[in-house]
Amino acid sequence: MVENGAYDLIWKEAMNQIKAELSEQEYLAWFNLDFQGVDENGFIVAVPSAFYLDQVKKRYQPFIENKIEELIGKKTALNMVIRPKIQENKVLEEKTEHQSRKTAGIEAFSVEKEVFSGENSGGKAKKKSHIQLRNDYTFNSYIIGDNNSFAANAARAIAQNPGTAYNPFLIYGGTGLGKTHLMQAIGNYIHENSENKVIYISAETFINEFIAVIPESPKIKSAFKNKYRQTDVLLIDDIHFLHDKKTVQEELFYTFNALFDANKQMVFTCDRPVSDLKNFNDRLISRVGRGLNVDLQPPDYETRCAILKKKSEILGLDIPDEVIFLISKNISTNVRDLESALNTLSAYVRLLGKPITVETAQERLRDLIFNSSKQSNVSIEIIQRSVAEEFHLSMNDLKSKKRTQNVVYPRQLSMYIIREITEYTTTEIGQAFGGRDHTTVMYACQKIEERVKSEPAMDSVVQSLIRKIKDYSAKP
Repeated sequence: MVENGAYDLIWKEAMNQIKAELSEQEYLAWFNLDFQGVDENGFIVAVPSAFYLDQVKKRYQPFIENKIEELIGKKTALNMVIRPKIQENKVLEEKTEHQSRKTAGIEAFSVEKEVFSGENSGGKAKKKSHIQLRNDYTFNSYIIGDNNSFAANAARAIAQNPGTAYNPFLIYGGTGLGKTHLMQAIGNYIHENSENKVIYISAETFINEFIAVIPESPKIKSAFKNKYRQTDVLLIDDIHFLHDKKTVQEELFYTFNALFDANKQMVFTCDRPVSDLKNFNDRLISRVGRGLNVDLQPPDYETRCAILKKKSEILGLDIPDEVIFLISKNISTNVRDLESALNTLSAYVRLLGKPITVETAQERLRDLIFNSSKQSNVSIEIIQRSVAEEFHLSMNDLKSKKRTQNVVYPRQLSMYIIREITEYTTTEIGQAFGGRDHTTVMYACQKIEERVKSEPAMDSVVQSLIRKIKDYSAKP
């Protein structure tokens, strides 16, 4: 190997240019590369693990090689080696010099280890944590993949310039996909890097506070209104819980107007698109809908691997790559289930002091893997096939343009059941039924819901079908 200071400068310049082209989160997540030198085969860099090496090779190797070629004027190769464990531990110790790595009992993810410096730049003293926000819900700990990159980049842009663009901001998606994490990351960033006042609250708590002040004096009611209307950043989690709460919705509507007129940032999360909310104030839906609305999808395999790797490092767990691959392959539902798997393995290591192996993971995670696989098997196609068989139709009938009653009713019933037991959006459901518009799906769900409420026998029909669908999807 030939040590050459010029090559070191070339490497640093290549990294600087790459950093400028990528998002900060993406760069910090995947460019933990240590320049080692050059030899006759090209540039040599060290990476933390075999998993990391595999991911960088797939995602970025040609990109890095092209960047170096632009600087030196000739083709070269990037050769990656796995950083020795002793060196890796030293690097982690240096990066977490001022961070605690203590985790009490089997509690998981209670403290975020800030291994990167991007979250609080400028050398200023770190602010006291926001009392309503989790310390570990930051942009640095949020793993970006194809399922959430647009939402994550939008969230960071909002955090850096609150109230100037993308206001209001709605993040929607199924359970455990990271909506709250991303929302609180916005709050933590703004709290740490500005003097803006940030309020985070769940919709349920907002409802309870509103109800509590109803019998109180005008002065207390006014204090409640001012608390939310005079903040700089308002974060409300799970606004779908406001359905049927007309007076609470009215209060939020006026709060929304006050903040919007004052250019104050609002962020909401929901389990569905705002257009799908039922029994909701039309004016409130209109105002939330005119901002930036983004959805989160379940993470793909590569992102699940990255999430598990990151979380295991935070926990201080030494998990073989084979176990990472096993979990990622078998648990594809959401981030929360991935964390649950790590919690189980963490407890095993801490309580029994035994290393984690593939056999151990298979045994300890058997129930979680089975339940996750069972749930993920409930696809639109399975529901369509089950309903079609029940009504002696073909799947093509359900997807066709036929509007006879013997087809329309099963079609609407299929759409309603899909909406009830899966996380598919109305847009995705419409596409699965011959490219229908999402409003058609919404109308179908509304019609069946009305019949369920008014006809006792209808609920039995729906529940019977759901049981058959789940039994069918559970078959190997």
